[in-house]
Amino acid sequence: MSDIDSRVKQVAADVFGTSADLITAESSPQTIDTWDSVQHLNLILALEQELNVRIDPEEIERMKNIGDVIELVKEKTGS
Repeated sequence: MSDIDSRVKQVAADVFGTSADLITAESSPQTIDTWDSVQHLNLILALEQELNVRIDPEEIERMKNIGDVIELVKEKTGS
């Protein structure tokens, strides 16, 4: 697991109020009870702040699960 993977999972765990150990690439709003539209926006803001990236509105739609989020962040950071 890369540094980006672990950092994204930790940010998600903090936002969703769960353990990072429970966050997988397949984690999604269907598997995390606290992942709703407001928390989705909180996740985006937290990722932008923590990882110093800018996520555009059209990219938000691609973020269907944590794996998608990690892939997007890697694109943004060149990792």
